Amino acid sequence: MVSESVNGKVVCVVGLGYVGLPLAEAFAEHIHTIGFDIDQRKIENLKNSGSKITATSDPQQIKNADVVLICVPTPVTKAKDPDLKPVVSAATVIGQNLKPGAIVVLESTVYPGVTEEIMVPVLEQESGMQCGKEFFVGYSPERINPNDDEHTIDKITKIVSGMDTRTTDTLCELYSLVTTVYRAPNIKTAEAAKVIENIQRDLNIALMNELSIIFSRLGINTKDVLDAAGTKWNFHHYRPGLVGGHCIPVDPYYLVYKAEEIGYHPQVILAGRAINDSMPKHVAELAIKGLNEAGKVIKGSKVLIMGVTYKENVPDTRESPVEEMVKELNEFHIDVYGYDPLLNHEAINRFGAKAIERLDGTDFKMDAIVVNAPHNVFKKLAIKDILSLCNGKPVLVDVAGMFRDCGDVREGCYYRTL
Repeated sequence: MVSESVNGKVVCVVGLGYVGLPLAEAFAEHIHTIGFDIDQRKIENLKNSGSKITATSDPQQIKNADVVLICVPTPVTKAKDPDLKPVVSAATVIGQNLKPGAIVVLESTVYPGVTEEIMVPVLEQESGMQCGKEFFVGYSPERINPNDDEHTIDKITKIVSGMDTRTTDTLCELYSLVTTVYRAPNIKTAEAAKVIENIQRDLNIALMNELSIIFSRLGINTKDVLDAAGTKWNFHHYRPGLVGGHCIPVDPYYLVYKAEEIGYHPQVILAGRAINDSMPKHVAELAIKGLNEAGKVIKGSKVLIMGVTYKENVPDTRESPVEEMVKELNEFHIDVYGYDPLLNHEAINRFGAKAIERLDGTDFKMDAIVVNAPHNVFKKLAIKDILSLCNGKPVLVDVAGMFRDCGDVREGCYYRTL
């Protein structure tokens, strides 16, 4: 049931990507929801899908909204500095089409201060209105995890904060229509809470990666160590792996930027980033060592990377570790091939790998195979069929340990995992 304070209000979600679209769909089940995106193809697809969202690429439709939610990417530049152009661009369009009395809520991951110090001045300049008197702002960070059916919007807790008590009250009631809310004391606290979520995960994965390198040199199985240590009640369960995507490799740099701006150089955060950034090269080196140990000539060898996306079962290549992996292999003049049933050839070729149509679709054998993203479709394959793709002694680098338990079949195979 819609509460009186939000009854009749119109919500506009700006940016209909993996965050904005499910949020708009959730709100559309309860109140009138406008979905705005500059991508006309997205708009047409939504209109043809029978969605309850009023999809549009006309910015003037934003004028009808009482609450505007900004769901745009916040990447980093090549220098690893925050790239806030998408936020500024969205705020510019919204400011030019802002309804008096409306609330603008940023959902993108940012460092503390962006909402009030970056977004608000743009909104004021473009709208000609004063924040706190003629319009209001809030922050409620997204917590969408692609391809995660367990943690959908209705099953998570949403951090909500407004610039004042009344704005926070309204936003809490609004978001309560679709999920459970946690009321943060102020906007900067909410911004900081979001940015550290992925920093914590990044650091824990970095620790596991460093341990895996140490244990490998000691001849110890990392998984066996973690299984044994995990019997203690307060042991935190993480595993080594490659870090990619739009969040974990990016978010730490937002807080680093702000920390350095106020005169503090964050050492632990950057150390974790350095370790995780180095792991694609480490995986490539495992493949190169495998070629050497198998007695194969490294220059001119053919290496196949299975799973080019940054994460299993998700057709997303943003910040995929494969890019650095291919660069490292190319340094040794290795021919790199890519296979991913979730991607088209163009997406794979952009990494510098030669896309193949299917695993048995080549008239030549591979010298080594790297299983990067353990898609479910790969789990249906028998390891003997994968190893049969190799020349001579098979070389298999199984990043996630998908074939870790297939010991008998791996006899005579150079096998490594993290």
